[in-house]
Amino acid sequence: MQDLPIAERPAELTERADAADNRRRILAAASELFARCGAEHVSMQEVARAAGVGMGTMYRRFGDRAGLTFALLGARHQAFQEQLLRGQPPLGPGASPRERLHAFGRGCLELLDDDAPLLAVASSQPSSLEGPNVAYRMHLSVLLREAGVRGDVEYAVETLLMGFDPRLHLHLRHERGWSLARVQDGWCALLDGWLAAPPAR
Repeated sequence: MQDLPIAERPAELTERADAADNRRRILAAASELFARCGAEHVSMQEVARAAGVGMGTMYRRFGDRAGLTFALLGARHQAFQEQLLRGQPPLGPGASPRERLHAFGRGCLELLDDDAPLLAVASSQPSSLEGPNVAYRMHLSVLLREAGVRGDVEYAVETLLMGFDPRLHLHLRHERGWSLARVQDGWCALLDGWLAAPPAR
C-alpha cells in the first residue's frame, strides 16, 4: 500500500536546519490562525506574516493552502495508515475483509469528524494533492477484491470514497443533525450492498 501523499517525505528527514525551522514555524502559525479564525478565513499571506517567512518559502514548501492543510493533518492520518498496515484486527491484518472494511470506514469517519472543516477548505483549492484518498482508494480496492466483490470494484471504491467527502460530512453532521454513529452505520450499509452485488455486466 502506498504511503499517504501527506506523509513526511524521506528528504524532509535530512533537510537543512533552517528549512526545518521554517516548516515548524509555518505549521505552528497555521494551526494557531486556523483554530482562532477558521481555516476558510485565513490566507497563505497571513500565515506567512505570522510565521515570519516569505511567500516564496510558503509556496515552495506547501504549494497552496490545500498542501498546507494536508501537512497539518498529516500526523493523524499517518498513525491511521500505520494501524491499517500493521495494527491489531479488525482495522489491521488478521480479520476478514468485511470486518476490516467496516473498521476502516468507521475509523475514517471518526477522523473526518474532527478534520472535516480543514479538509473542506483544502478540497476547495485548486491542487494536485488528493490528501489521504490516494492510499485509501488502494486499501478499499484490495479489500473489496479479497472479499470477493463481483461487481464493478472501481466504481464501488469511488462511491465509498464519496462518503468521506468533508462537505457532505459537515452537512450531515451539522446541518442535518445526524449522529456520527448514523453516518458510520450508513457507510457500512452501503459497503454491504456492494459486497452482495451481482457480477458486473
